[in-house]
Amino acid sequence: LFSARSKKNGELNAFVEEITSGHKTIKTYNKEEEIFNEFMKVNEEVCETTYLAEYHGFINGPIMSMINNIGLSLISVLGAILYLFNQISLGKINNFITYSKKFQGPINEVANIYADIQSAISAGERVFTLMDVDAERKDSDEAISLDEIKGSIEFKDVSFGYLPNKTIIKNFNIKVNEGEVVSIVGPTGAGKTTLINLLMRFYDVNEGEILLDGVNIQDIKRASLRKAYSMVLQDTWLFNGTIYENVSYGKEDASIEEVKKVCKDAFIHEYIEKLPNGYDTYLSEQGSNISKGQKQLLTIARAMLLDSKMLILDEATSNVDTLTEININDAMTRLMKNKTCFIIAHRLSTIMNADKIIVVNNGEIVECGKHSELLKQNGFYSKLYNSQFE
Repeated sequence: LFSARSKKNGELNAFVEEITSGHKTIKTYNKEEEIFNEFMKVNEEVCETTYLAEYHGFINGPIMSMINNIGLSLISVLGAILYLFNQISLGKINNFITYSKKFQGPINEVANIYADIQSAISAGERVFTLMDVDAERKDSDEAISLDEIKGSIEFKDVSFGYLPNKTIIKNFNIKVNEGEVVSIVGPTGAGKTTLINLLMRFYDVNEGEILLDGVNIQDIKRASLRKAYSMVLQDTWLFNGTIYENVSYGKEDASIEEVKKVCKDAFIHEYIEKLPNGYDTYLSEQGSNISKGQKQLLTIARAMLLDSKMLILDEATSNVDTLTEININDAMTRLMKNKTCFIIAHRLSTIMNADKIIVVNNGEIVECGKHSELLKQNGFYSKLYNSQFE
């Protein structure tokens, strides 16, 4: 019963979190009443399982107390009868009562905390279930830290799938030289973001190897590998704190002048200056008090502040308007200077100047080359490009 109570509580908490984070969508589709009824149903199940667990769990204490009191009553009645017939003294009766209480005391204590023990065991089961989930594989004892990173990357016969029986990346081979700007394009689900996950070792390859400056990334400590990259992702991430703290997140000793400079480059400085507290303006959870485009500009500014040799841009300007995108192009160009860059973009106008464009479809490279070369081939890339600009 306690296990059922823990499970139902977990379901209720998950449901509340889901409807709280999605309240705007719920209102948009006028689903308030339906969600309310569903919540009441889940809540009633929680109440019922909690009642049953508490009722059966805490009935032990009173039952044991009643049994012990019956025992004391029997000793007292029997002792009184024997005393009347001069078969026992009052002192011995008192001794029996004392012995009985001493014997019953530990039993009562165990009975009173038995429910708590059961509750702890059921909660422990959920904790251990989480602990039993496979953790990220630890770095090997021989793993090294890279002090000087040049930024050349090579994929050698890389194959990968999130599930054992479903391969997403198949026999992938590509070499990216130091300082090159490489764009990865392709239809949705082609495996573009998966390649980034493999570069950062959020997942390890199933077959083949990825080399950074000639060293297999599995022989490099994850912390050292990930510090080599600056990232601007489609899903922006901000935390509770000031704008200054969010922009300087990757460089804690950054001065306010440095932060202002990158914010000017990212075309977000003027907006920040108009806020009541400027760079000391406090952002709520996930930056919900600013727009998506402004959040993305802040994450671009954060990446500009980092002095790393490699850069990953995953739909980095997907939430900003076309005019702002044009304005920050120069800043993005400066950000990419002397860095090995991987750009994922659906708007092909943003990647025409890339040194190398890799066209991926179904986890395989179908075309590779510069923008002008790929257009002349009149292949997959040409169709993608023309579909946007015809």
